[in-house]
Amino acid sequence: MKYAFVFPGQGSQFVGMGKELAENFKSAKDVFQEVNEALSQDLFKIMVEGPESELTLTANTQPALMAYSMAVVRVLEKDFGIKLKDKAAFVAGHSLGEYSAACAAGVFSLSDTARLLRIRGNAMQEAVPAGVGGMAAVLGVSFKDVGALVEACCEDGSVCVAANDNSDGQVVLSGHMAAIEKAVEIASEFGARRCVKLPVSAPFHSPLMQPAAEIMDKALNEVESQPAQIPLIANVLAHAITDNQEIIKNLIKQVTGSVRWRESVMYMHDEGVTDVVELGAGKVLTNIIKRSQPDIHASAVGSVAEIEELAKNL
Repeated sequence: MKYAFVFPGQGSQFVGMGKELAENFKSAKDVFQEVNEALSQDLFKIMVEGPESELTLTANTQPALMAYSMAVVRVLEKDFGIKLKDKAAFVAGHSLGEYSAACAAGVFSLSDTARLLRIRGNAMQEAVPAGVGGMAAVLGVSFKDVGALVEACCEDGSVCVAANDNSDGQVVLSGHMAAIEKAVEIASEFGARRCVKLPVSAPFHSPLMQPAAEIMDKALNEVESQPAQIPLIANVLAHAITDNQEIIKNLIKQVTGSVRWRESVMYMHDEGVTDVVELGAGKVLTNIIKRSQPDIHASAVGSVAEIEELAKNL
């Protein structure tokens, strides 16, 4: 068996996340405490109690999802004696999940990762005024065929790009709100089965995020980093790297660049990965992998029972 461990991105959060782990494992509780201290905020209280409106603020969601993922990693290491670096051929994460992957691979400390994601969340939120940008999921059109739709939505000079290539038939567009609304209207003319506006507050992974990329360039280059102990598949490259400066360079590019998730999963498959385990909240990546690469065994691990089951199999 050849394992890859992957980490979820925005949209996987839920009120109550982390509560069961903290109640059962001191190692998980310690992760949440360390993140609270790094941010000078009781983020864990928001994770457990909400309100949902507070948890879904980008500046909270990003460190919260990372904290939950890293709590799972710490429980595996400290309570079950399973070190990811001994078991994983690769790590990868979707968008903010790439920071969780970098933390799990030892590139950044937990506290620094939390602070970086707080900066990233704020920077992405503030890069574009509310209501100016948006995102939409296009279903039933491949990444190579979505170009004509994107072009049609940019005719008036608006920005519209393919931001996430999640799987065959699931591409996310990002850009000016007018272009996104046009895409929703005309997508069926370009062969799309459906095109749905997403409940996000900014046009992530588009050129409109350039102000956020500049902030992250400064933040990432000021933080202490180490080479990855596990090869990390970068979103913008769709192949694995270990050099910390290279990882930082691609995390900066990722703010405005596309998340090449479909190709990242193909890369895992081509490299002989048999099992992909999603660590943290939800099953979004697990479901994408099951649909796009059915011969890879994909599973999600976030609860006590799921951690115990994984520990047995590892």
